[in-house]
Amino acid sequence: MNIIYDIIIVGGGHSGIEAILSSYKLGANSLLITMNINSIGKMSCNPSIGGIGKGQIVREIDALGGYMGKLADKSMIQFRMLNKSKGPAMWSPRAQIDRKLYIKNVLKIFKKKKINILEDIVIKLIIKNNNILGVITKKNNKIFSKTVILTNGTFLNGKICIGNKYYNGGRINENSSIGISEQLKKHGIIYNKMKTGTSPRILKNTINFKKLLIQKGDKNNNNFSFFKKKILKKQKKCYITFTNNKTHNIIIKNIHKSPIINGIINNNGPRYCPSIEDKVLKFKNKNKHQIFIEPDGWNSNIIYINGFSTSLPKKIQYKSIKTIKGLENVKIIQYGYAVEYDYFNPIQLKLTLETKKINNLFFAGQINGTTGYEEAACQGLIAGINAYLKIKHKKPFILKRNESYIGVLIDDLVNKGTKEPYRIFTSRAEYRILLRQDNADIRLTKKGYKLGLIKKKFFKKVIKKKIIIKKIIKFLKNKNIIFNNKNININNLLLRPQITIDYILKYLILKKNKFINKYIKYILKYKYIISNYIKYEYYIKKEKKNVKLMKKLENLKIPKHFNYFKINSLSKEAQEKLNYFRPLSIGQASRISGITPSDINILIIYIK
Repeated sequence: MNIIYDIIIVGGGHSGIEAILSSYKLGANSLLITMNINSIGKMSCNPSIGGIGKGQIVREIDALGGYMGKLADKSMIQFRMLNKSKGPAMWSPRAQIDRKLYIKNVLKIFKKKKINILEDIVIKLIIKNNNILGVITKKNNKIFSKTVILTNGTFLNGKICIGNKYYNGGRINENSSIGISEQLKKHGIIYNKMKTGTSPRILKNTINFKKLLIQKGDKNNNNFSFFKKKILKKQKKCYITFTNNKTHNIIIKNIHKSPIINGIINNNGPRYCPSIEDKVLKFKNKNKHQIFIEPDGWNSNIIYINGFSTSLPKKIQYKSIKTIKGLENVKIIQYGYAVEYDYFNPIQLKLTLETKKINNLFFAGQINGTTGYEEAACQGLIAGINAYLKIKHKKPFILKRNESYIGVLIDDLVNKGTKEPYRIFTSRAEYRILLRQDNADIRLTKKGYKLGLIKKKFFKKVIKKKIIIKKIIKFLKNKNIIFNNKNININNLLLRPQITIDYILKYLILKKNKFINKYIKYILKYKYIISNYIKYEYYIKKEKKNVKLMKKLENLKIPKHFNYFKINSLSKEAQEKLNYFRPLSIGQASRISGITPSDINILIIYIK
């Protein structure tokens, strides 16, 4: 091939999808190389998008002009807003997805946009003088490119394990990718291993649903995308059941046969999504664990057993699952398994996701130590944007911690690294009251528009939304109503936890208020975001004040070639860490693990 591409993306998972589509949208001549075109966007684990913290990320991807939210909306079979009993900072959208339909919708977009795809396996990178020049594939294709983004997921030296059976593969029935890790090690990029796992899949018609608890979707269902709405006219039901002492006894009796426990796999797995073996061992006082029965699609006969991730031998999986209420007569069509794979500690990356050692080489997704489709997708989006900006010699695109969950995730990875699969949570964001799922478009669409990823008509919609919300809040703050025979200001009334926006609206609609009648369409549409701005105004102001203080540190830049070893008052550990990470600002330096407030004060004096 004589073509020199702007960007080559290696891997067709959720990270690769966002990387190729964002770079294409910006005008780059990009190529996606994947092992299997029909596996692009495949959900290796549970068939869902979103969740705690993850739903916020999907909304942010959409607000910036990415595709995961739109694809989820087109493919969803159930929608739920999680954590509604808690404060608005904790609310997180989640959708059950039709797995086959999701892939179909991805390929439909690729076909429509005429995305360049090559079905092949990258076995080597072309590197010269610490600059990436392209890739070499298994089919002897030598393809040159200005930048390369690796989004290999669990495929780098991937090995699948079920019981004592151990064989190469990045996903069940799919080959692993060999050679890239070893090559990068020669260029100074360190890699290590992680593991993840998946649950068995069973046949729907072998389940006794009468014994299970029903989990329905929200009546007033919603979307991930702010710009293209799709209402679910019908929704599929999910179900809940539980393990029991019989289940646990079988697992404990055969625990030595688990590769996770017996040391065949000796690497860290996801802390917040443990295997059933881990659950039974670590929580011995619990006589049951929740199991979610999740349909694989609208017309699919496949059910995913969420909460039963395992790599026990097939016979033990079958025996233990049959002890669970409602699953006594099930037929397993795909057994659970563990995957061990290579990852590169993300402290070796810049905030743009470009590697520090090799120019124009970017990493995104699970190879950076993350877990989850959503975490991978947002990294692909950021890598795709920054790879394009790099070749155009433009300023990099970096989201701050106070601007987005994406910013929190990347900042955590680059400054702290990870030794176990990293998962986003609302608790990781110190400014979470500002980073709600309902205002992601208000926070980020302007940035997406400036980049060229958001159309002008959508940007105008967001501007209009901001103006209307501001008008409605101003009206509510200056309006009094009669409550318990007292004339009370709406703003003060809404500050009471028990008073909802629905109560206020019901009163105003009954009174036939002119302003309410005029804006009723928007008030109903944006009622929760309006309520949040009023109810949590004090906390929002407090967080904005904290952001200003942090911005002072972020704006205090550290010279590129600053010599930390000349500051004798810094500890040797601080000197070495700062020299290794090369932070761009005092703010970034303060978030490096092991750097103390005392170190920061010394740095500030020297920088000033």
